[in-house]
Amino acid sequence: MVKERARILVVGGGYVGMYTALRLQRKLKAELRRGEIEITVVTPDPYMTYQPFLPEAAAGSISPRHVVVPLRRVLDQCHVVVGEATAVDHAARTATVTTLATADAGRTELFGYDELVLAPGSVARTLPIPGLAEYGIGFKTVEEAIGLRNHVIEQMDIASSTRDPAIRDAALTFVFVGGGYAGVEALGELEDMARYAARYYHNVRAEDMRWILVEASDRILPEVGADMGRYTVTQLRRRNIQVLLGTRLESCADRVAVLSDGQRFPTRTVVWTAGVRPHPLLAATDLPLTDRGRLRCTAQLTVEGTAHAWGAGDAAAVPDVTAGPGALTAPNAQHAVRQARVLGDNLVHTLRGEPLDTYEHAYAGSVASLGLHKGVAQVYGRRLKGYPAWFMHRVYHLSRVPTVNRKARVLAEWILAGLFKREIVSLGSLEHPRAEFELAARGKHPHDPKGSS
Repeated sequence: MVKERARILVVGGGYVGMYTALRLQRKLKAELRRGEIEITVVTPDPYMTYQPFLPEAAAGSISPRHVVVPLRRVLDQCHVVVGEATAVDHAARTATVTTLATADAGRTELFGYDELVLAPGSVARTLPIPGLAEYGIGFKTVEEAIGLRNHVIEQMDIASSTRDPAIRDAALTFVFVGGGYAGVEALGELEDMARYAARYYHNVRAEDMRWILVEASDRILPEVGADMGRYTVTQLRRRNIQVLLGTRLESCADRVAVLSDGQRFPTRTVVWTAGVRPHPLLAATDLPLTDRGRLRCTAQLTVEGTAHAWGAGDAAAVPDVTAGPGALTAPNAQHAVRQARVLGDNLVHTLRGEPLDTYEHAYAGSVASLGLHKGVAQVYGRRLKGYPAWFMHRVYHLSRVPTVNRKARVLAEWILAGLFKREIVSLGSLEHPRAEFELAARGKHPHDPKGSS
């Protein structure tokens, strides 16, 4: 039995938000039925995105709708509010939220709570690089992944249909900035997909395309270790992918990528995956933050020195008790999912007046895909590469993607992809679905030279 009625507000619908709410839902079934507990989840999207599958979604190996988990179905005992939390006043126990209903009117709503789980995640870390805001492409959401796939195929269509060598070269040059998981996996999968698609173009060959990976440090994929990082560089270069280490993007204005080593690449594609930063919401709270803008948390996942506030995942600086004093857990999915379980359990312990558990998890290792049947992995000190690493990557993430429904659908798609050819269709019009109708309504349909009266 909980000691008193409690309103729990979960800000964020990502790994931590969804898994914490799911844990609370399972642990507090009886209290939820009796109305003693109320759980509200505020999230910008009504779904959780399983980000490790974004590269495969971009390559067409997985359908976009199978990369996301609908929160209303999974959290059927919670109140899911689609909106953006813009400020938190923990002293007053209120959060300011802009919902779909209030956004157009320029209004906000105040949500009161007794217990706060702050897990807004992170946003792309950008730099004041000329042209980046105008021409850069992110890779954190399923919309960006599918948009990038459509964009790459569209560039191949442009190159195939022009006689201008400058336009053709720019269309077939693809620059990826950032040598972490997102950049390397996205580059590996999309290069693999584009190379396959080239066989269906009469005048575009795989050798005509130029793929460039730009990384500011002296290594890529630090999570899989130095040896596997060097192996990955070797494998990418064998695929004629330029890997430029110790190099920064200085500008991409006027569709020309200018690098710190003086190289210039006319290109229509600059994919930015150079890290993340804490969500801006954290700065609009009265909770303690680190000098890097993350929540100061304890090993029990409470906010340091603050009652009734909890944090985990990318937004939180959580002590790593397995690595010694001062160490923090890495902001990745492996820790986020496990932290969410402990956070949910500890919140229940608090409501019931029980002692809290300590989050303790030694990092197991990492796996990364470099395209179909290619990958690298370092798990419990063992190194794998090639097909075994790729297979482990798929098995691991299939086991981790939430819900049996999604596991079955992803597995079915992989099986079908092994039996049939890849899809190489660009559906770029999905990004502007009303464009053709608007032209027709204005009497300016492109297929009607006379227009309409």
